[in-house]
Amino acid sequence: MIRLDNVSKQNGRQILFIEASAALQRGEKIGLVGPNGAGKTTVFRLITGEDQPDEGQILVDRGVSIGFFSQDVGEMAGRSATAEVMDGAGDVSGVAAELRALEAAMADPAQMDRLDAIIERFGEVQGRFEALGGYELESRAREVLAGLSFSQAMMDGDVGALSGGWKMRVALARILLMRPDVMLLDEPSNHLDLESLIWLEQFLAGYDGALLMTSHDREFMNRVVGRVIEIDGGSLTSFSGDYSFYEQQRALNEKQQQAQFERQQAMLAKEIKFIERFKARASHASQVQSRVKKLEKIDRVEPPKRRQSVAFDFPPAPRSGDDVVSLKGVHKRYGERVIYRGLDLLVRRRERCCVLGVNGAGKSTLLRLVAGATDPDEGSVTRGGSVKMGYFAQHAMELLHGDATVIEALESAHPKAAQSALRTLAGCFGFTGDDVEKRCRVLSGGEKARLVMAIMLFDPPNLLVLDEPTNHLDMATKEMLIAALSQYEGTMLFVSHDRHFLAALSNRVLELTEDGVHQYDGGYSEYVARTGQEAPGLHA
Repeated sequence: MIRLDNVSKQNGRQILFIEASAALQRGEKIGLVGPNGAGKTTVFRLITGEDQPDEGQILVDRGVSIGFFSQDVGEMAGRSATAEVMDGAGDVSGVAAELRALEAAMADPAQMDRLDAIIERFGEVQGRFEALGGYELESRAREVLAGLSFSQAMMDGDVGALSGGWKMRVALARILLMRPDVMLLDEPSNHLDLESLIWLEQFLAGYDGALLMTSHDREFMNRVVGRVIEIDGGSLTSFSGDYSFYEQQRALNEKQQQAQFERQQAMLAKEIKFIERFKARASHASQVQSRVKKLEKIDRVEPPKRRQSVAFDFPPAPRSGDDVVSLKGVHKRYGERVIYRGLDLLVRRRERCCVLGVNGAGKSTLLRLVAGATDPDEGSVTRGGSVKMGYFAQHAMELLHGDATVIEALESAHPKAAQSALRTLAGCFGFTGDDVEKRCRVLSGGEKARLVMAIMLFDPPNLLVLDEPTNHLDMATKEMLIAALSQYEGTMLFVSHDRHFLAALSNRVLELTEDGVHQYDGGYSEYVARTGQEAPGLHA
C-alpha cells in the first residue's frame, strides 16, 4: 500500500536517511522505533506529503485513505467534542454538512422557487449519507469518546474548555472514527490513562486497516504490532515480531556482528604483522604483495553501533520511621463531587504502593493529600517521623525558572554537588553535550519532566510520591528509571498508566473504589492474576 523507495533525507546538517527502503502492506500493524531525533516523525510527514525526500520516492497506492494523529493537535474551540470528532470522519462528514445545508435551504422562503431541485438533491444526498452509515455516526463517535474515558458532559461541552491532554484524545478519536485504510499514529499512548490505553489496544486489534505507529509504552507495542521497523544510522531495518522480539533479535544481531568484527580484526592484525615483518625481504616479496592485495579487497565489518545507555545509582536515602503516612477519616470533595468519605490508609516503610482506580476515583487527589498539596475537608493526614518527601507532579514543571539553563537548574537545586556529578546526572536523564545549556523555557514537556525528576532524585528523599512519572519518557529513560528505582530503599506511592513500570516496581496495590480502598499485597502482576483485570472495571 505504501512504499519508501531508496529515500534519502537530510535536515540541516543531520542526515536522517540514506537510500532507505521500507513497505507497509494491507492489514499490517508496524511499530516504528529508533532513538530520539532519528527521524520517526519525519517518516510520517513524508508519507502524508507534508515533507518531501531529497532523493528517492514515496509510493502510495491510488485511492488509499490515510489518517494521521500527531502530538500537534492545533486549535479546537466553539463546538462539542462529539461534533469535533464527527467532523473528521472522512467522506461522511462532508455529506453530513451538505445534508444540513439542504435542510436549511428547504426551510428558506427565499429559495422556494428551487424547492423541487433542492428536494431531489436532498434525496440523493440522504441516500449517500445512509449508505455511508451516517445515521450511526454520532453513536459511534460517542462510543469512541467513551472508550477514551470521556464523560457525557465532556462529550457535549465546548472542546475549547478541555486541557491539552484531553484535546489530544479528541484528535485521536477523529482518526479512530474515520477508520481510514492506513492509520499513522505518533505516540497515541501519551496522555491516556490505563483504562483508555487498554480500550485502544482492543480497538486496534479489531481494526482491519494498516497501522504504523510510535509509542514509548513497551506493553502497548507488544499487544498491537506484529512487525517493527527500526530507524538507525540512516537506514530502515525490519524485524518480524513484537517489540520484545525486536529487542532480543537486535541484541543477538549486535552480538553476532561484534564477534564477526573481532574475528576479522584478529585476522587483519595477523596479516598486517606478516606484511610488516617480511616486507623488506626479497624472498617474501610475492607473498607480501599477495597479502596486501587480499587486504585491499576485503569488505570490512563495522562494529555494532552502541546505543548510549547511562546507569543512574541512587545515593542511599535516609531511613524513615516504620509508619510513613497515615490517613484517618479523610473526607474530600470538589464542589458537588465527593471524592472520599472517611478514607483510612496506612503506608509503611519500604512499601511501593501503586494506586489504581477509574477516572475520578481520586488517584491524584490521594497523592496531593499525602504531599500536602491539598488539605482534607475532614480527618487527618500525618507523615511519620524522619520522613523526607519528594513529590513529582505535572505542575512541578511550571516551577522551573525559564531563563535558567538545565545545568544551572541542577546547580541551583544542589549547590554543593560537583559539576561533573551533575553533568553525569543530566546525561542519565537525556541531556547530553550542549543540551545542558538549553534554557528551561525552550524545553519540551518531556524534557521538563526529565529535569524535574533529575533534580528530585539526585539527593533522594525516603518517600517518593510520583504522579505519572513516565509521561513523555522514552523507553531507554524509563528502563534507566526502573533500574534505579529497583535499588531504591525508601517508600513509594505512585500512579502510572505504564504496565511495565507498574509490574516492575510495585509490591502493593491500592485500588480506589466508591466504598473505600481495596488493598492487595503483592505487586501489579499479582493484582492482575488475582482479579482477572488489568485496570479497575476492565477484564483482562
